[in-house]
Amino acid sequence: MRGFLIAAALVCATAAHAEIVSEYTEFDADKGCSAYRTAPDDEGDWADLACAGYRGYPVILTYTDLRYVAYYGFPPEGELPRQSGFHPFNHPGTRIEWRIDRQERSETPFAAIHRWFLNIGDAGARDIEILTVSKVATMEDRSACFVGFVMASGNAQANEEARRIADETARDFDCGSDERAIADPGLRGLVNP
Repeated sequence: MRGFLIAAALVCATAAHAEIVSEYTEFDADKGCSAYRTAPDDEGDWADLACAGYRGYPVILTYTDLRYVAYYGFPPEGELPRQSGFHPFNHPGTRIEWRIDRQERSETPFAAIHRWFLNIGDAGARDIEILTVSKVATMEDRSACFVGFVMASGNAQANEEARRIADETARDFDCGSDERAIADPGLRGLVNP
């Protein structure tokens, strides 16, 4: 019984020092990114950009034909895996919320929540806003991908929904086989499979 009580006390002490917190970074694709690959002459309009993220964790932004996709964290060696983005023209917002696993002596981001603006109407129509939830690639596990999408336009609970998806899903998400969470059925037609 004494051994059980000591083990339980250690678990409680460890849990007391671990917490999930949010940190925020500003994001400006025009000023805070450097192009490391661009389309050769007469081969379209595309670019891959390396951008500042959270404490050394980069954001890799891919641009093609007025559509952007982001990869959060450390990319694998070689070719960057191409992930699905959005059908409509889009652009990323200016702030990223990083969900951080804060231990006594370390902080590890495991998810990024980023607001995106999608143009689904005629010229001059207001963009709709979507929160993306992404797994963050670490040095040990260099896989990152979108794990969920939340409609932000007209949704006062969007941030809470995105944090819930991040905290429950992102750490163990398998980018190759797990199904992404789509909080609003209306988003399915806007997201590439």
